[in-house]
Amino acid sequence: MIHTFECLGTYILLDVESGAVYSVDKLIFDIASLMERHFGEEEIIAKLSALYSNDDISDALSEIRELEAQGAFNSQSDSQAVKEAAARNKNVIKSMCLHMAHDCNLRCQYCFASTGDFHGERALMPLDVAKAAMDFLIASSGSRRNLEVDFFGGEPLMNFEVVKKTVEYGRSLEKQHDKNIRFTITTNGLLLNQDILDFINREMNNVVVSIDGRPEIHNRMRKTVKGGPSFDLVAPNALKIAQSRGHEKYYVRGTFTAYNTDFSKDAEFLADYGFKQLSLEPVVTDEKDEYALTEKHLNQLYQEYEKLARIYLDRSETDKSFNFFHFMLDLSGGPCLVKRVTGCGAGNEYVAVTPSGDIYPCHQFAGNPETRMGNVLDGTFNTQAQKKYKSCNVLNKEECSNCWAKYYCSGGCAANAYIYNGDINKPYKMACLLEKKRLECALAIYAIKHLKEGIVND
Repeated sequence: MIHTFECLGTYILLDVESGAVYSVDKLIFDIASLMERHFGEEEIIAKLSALYSNDDISDALSEIRELEAQGAFNSQSDSQAVKEAAARNKNVIKSMCLHMAHDCNLRCQYCFASTGDFHGERALMPLDVAKAAMDFLIASSGSRRNLEVDFFGGEPLMNFEVVKKTVEYGRSLEKQHDKNIRFTITTNGLLLNQDILDFINREMNNVVVSIDGRPEIHNRMRKTVKGGPSFDLVAPNALKIAQSRGHEKYYVRGTFTAYNTDFSKDAEFLADYGFKQLSLEPVVTDEKDEYALTEKHLNQLYQEYEKLARIYLDRSETDKSFNFFHFMLDLSGGPCLVKRVTGCGAGNEYVAVTPSGDIYPCHQFAGNPETRMGNVLDGTFNTQAQKKYKSCNVLNKEECSNCWAKYYCSGGCAANAYIYNGDINKPYKMACLLEKKRLECALAIYAIKHLKEGIVND
């Protein structure tokens, strides 16, 4: 399977199964585009003869045939073997999201967690629940040595003492069981002080700080409990975190909505403010909401991703450079094929635990009784549900089987699929479309950067 596209003034040909990326001229691109639509050579010549000489077309076709003979374009993965390899993976849990607080000191309008309470009562996780969750992780991790724990909310810093004691307990478990636990915290940074900052920098492998971009954009959706603006309260603390970590091992994560479809301006603003590690995500909400992104916004959003990609490239070799999460691809040393097929592992390798000890497939499922998998306090865990989520991989999703992006998105977010379609195996269309555009931009950036280094096939 091949995929052809033009992005950032570059003609790209992607060999889907092998992952090879080719930068090609317009003639090769036009031929490959027709090949992608299953046109034969005679049909290709007929369609392109008005644009190119028959000799040029024949020469280009010969080049393509030579590449095909070398294994390009027609590479095939053994999908059955990959399925079997994914199925053989042991049912071990390697990462966990701890909901330290079902409460928040902000009232973000688009919050999927209903401003932090996950559609329930506001609560903080007791230490005994946190310890039981850590015990559950260790017991469920098998021989897996490297484990991950994300302190999440709501706002986890509202329960900072328990966060500290949980890390302390985790460190003791590391020594007992020969494990290495990487801790992460997701926060709005509002409660940051020097003691918290020192602790975060000492114990957290990664930090995610929530900030949307320009003050007027951030303040429109991210309000204080009293309904006031929060940018001036959040942004300086977020920058303090970034600077104190040497601009590594953190992200500022924003959400864009129908109110800021010009989100490249927010990325530029955040970069100019001093942040080097950026992520901006499209809002996921009911399409009836005024700020929802729908298919009517697609063309504008596509253009905006390309605009952001140009900004990213233009700044890449200057002191104003920044990393953008969705534009960072490793085509040589990235995840193995089984991992790219299985994705995030929600409900199988990854679970979320609420303040009451309830276990869910991930943080976005929390609060939905239909998706509850057990409880760390009473020692219950639904292994049959775990098997169901384990089978939720890109090779088992009908709509993904012929999609060129399947090995990059891994079938998309199971929670979004469930929320919008009632089926974890039926991808959410809007997310798919935006993901494909982000990937095209990322691949074009990769090609342009590596062409300068003489690495990409041309």
